[in-house]
Amino acid sequence: MDRCGVLLLYLCLGTSQNGRAGKGLSCTGHNISKHIHDLEEVLLKASFKGKNLTQETSSGNIMSLAFKLDHDFTGLHLNSTILKQDPQVRPSHFMHFPGELRRKACPTCHSELRLICIYFFTSFFFQDITNASLLNNYVFGAQLDHYHVSNLSEPINISFWHNQSLENHKLTCVFWKEDNSTHHCGTWSPEGCDTEQRSPDQVICHCNHLSYFAVLMQLTSAPLPPELLAPLIYISYVGCSISIVSSLLTILLHVYTRKPSDFTTHIHMNLDVSVLLLNVTFLLSSVLAMPSRPESACMMLAATLHYTLLSCLTWMAIEGFNLYLLLLRVYNIYIHRYVLKLCAVGWGVPAIPVLFILAVNRSAYGLHEIPISQSQENSTGLQNISMCWVTNSTVHSVLVMGYGGFTCLFNLVVLVWALLAIRRLRMKKKAPGTRPCRDIITVLGLTVLLGTTWALAFFSFGIFLRAQVFLFTILNSFYGFFLFLWFCFQRCRLPAQTRTSSEPLGSTQMTQ
Repeated sequence: MDRCGVLLLYLCLGTSQNGRAGKGLSCTGHNISKHIHDLEEVLLKASFKGKNLTQETSSGNIMSLAFKLDHDFTGLHLNSTILKQDPQVRPSHFMHFPGELRRKACPTCHSELRLICIYFFTSFFFQDITNASLLNNYVFGAQLDHYHVSNLSEPINISFWHNQSLENHKLTCVFWKEDNSTHHCGTWSPEGCDTEQRSPDQVICHCNHLSYFAVLMQLTSAPLPPELLAPLIYISYVGCSISIVSSLLTILLHVYTRKPSDFTTHIHMNLDVSVLLLNVTFLLSSVLAMPSRPESACMMLAATLHYTLLSCLTWMAIEGFNLYLLLLRVYNIYIHRYVLKLCAVGWGVPAIPVLFILAVNRSAYGLHEIPISQSQENSTGLQNISMCWVTNSTVHSVLVMGYGGFTCLFNLVVLVWALLAIRRLRMKKKAPGTRPCRDIITVLGLTVLLGTTWALAFFSFGIFLRAQVFLFTILNSFYGFFLFLWFCFQRCRLPAQTRTSSEPLGSTQMTQ
């Protein structure tokens, strides 16, 4: 290859050895695509000097190869040793091109065709709108003269070896699909590519066309051990079903026994309603999550499940706020239309992000697969289970984990504060009897009422995984049932509260 070609290769790179972008190079317009196409043209015109292979390297981030394919071409195997890579610096890779490649491109051609391969060891040139993460930041591309090769019956095989932990990542083989927009270079698409993870450190892509290929890494939740799948599903269905019945009973008893001025009962009723809706939509989303169902139905069910979860978390936070007012600000406080304002927050605020997502990116809701450990998937024969849920990782991180984490943190602070207040009152009174037993039940009841058991969701890793999965499933699927037990406990202690004014949870000092 001449010096002009090497110079163009360097200008196309525009990066230093560490892969950082050079100045003045961006995805605005078609700058990046033009640089790549110019590089392809240089390689297609490169001289072989009597050899069947020409290789040129520019810095540590781009390497290129060019081959002559004659009319009796039967296939081509490439591996990292051809590029003289150091395995300690970069993981190895392998590419196989089938003999059908030349026949598919030009069945009637008898002259030699030129196959060029370009290895990008940086993702700088392939930034899509989602800023996707690529395995090892590798992008491998191939072009056969100026022909468009697709729909191969024997696929092109590309093997990627990696040197990093991928335990909580979903791997997908993708190709670069150029975008005609002036604002984006393109997007990664899985069309025409199948992904095979043959071993923990190897990913094989089977693609039926020529393009630029990579492995997309998407962060997922910790894989579920297959042997836990059946008992967890059984616990979830039984727990949610019992919670639905318990929530209905609690609501009916609230309606029957509530006082007109008891705003705390109104808050409990709204929490019970949100728990009831959450359990119903959860069961529907897992039962109706089938590929044969319309995508729009699964999308709306996922959005509804997301809304009911956010609403349930919001009412838990409202319970914590109300407990703070009752215990820590014990003087009479007047808040105009207090319950109405709380209802506006509890039911209105969760609807805002859900409606916004439906308006901007409704594909964030849809069919979601719960991963199973791949190491045991083949031996057990189990497949990933699906449900209608949030499919966008950003939405899940911000509006599920972030929202839930903030709620749990707030209620944990309120719970600790409330327990300290109860302890101070008990120490002042120093009354004998069964107080310690009642206080233990009160602590457990407040823990359930404030939804602090949802904090277990943040311990799904390492040695905590199995215990966390079972505890989280049991405590939160039976959440409605626990609220019913708390309601019964409160009703049983009501006569004692009317005989004494010293109970910390007994009186309500606020008017609506």
